[in-house]
Amino acid sequence: MKTVQQILGTKPSNIFSVSENSSVLEALQLMMEKNISALLILEGPELRGIFTERDYARKIILHGKSSAETSIKEVMTANPITVLPADSIDLCMEIMTEKHIRHLPVMQDNVVQGMVSIGDVVKFIIADQKLTISQLENYISS
Repeated sequence: MKTVQQILGTKPSNIFSVSENSSVLEALQLMMEKNISALLILEGPELRGIFTERDYARKIILHGKSSAETSIKEVMTANPITVLPADSIDLCMEIMTEKHIRHLPVMQDNVVQGMVSIGDVVKFIIADQKLTISQLENYISS
């Protein structure tokens, strides 16, 4: 069984976050600088929520709010669905598909370990399938 921990091992361990009191504009600037589409909302070590490009589109733009004047707390997704490092990649795919979400914070003992995106999951599955195909080809050839 392939696990979330294996995905985390293939990517940088940076955790990008802002606090609940940050403005949406500050969050968007960080997302642009880091070329990411989601941020964790942390107060100290505590995960309070997640803010994504979807949140921006649906809760700011469509409601005519100001990015500079709106706090993240007003528009973040509170209490996001999380996974454990030991959880399977199949579970991540199932959660993401059923809940129509693209990012899952990874938690262990109430501490954020990282975040996996749908892109991370698909990339990992493709790499794993390529490895399996290569091993089967080598087995057949020998």
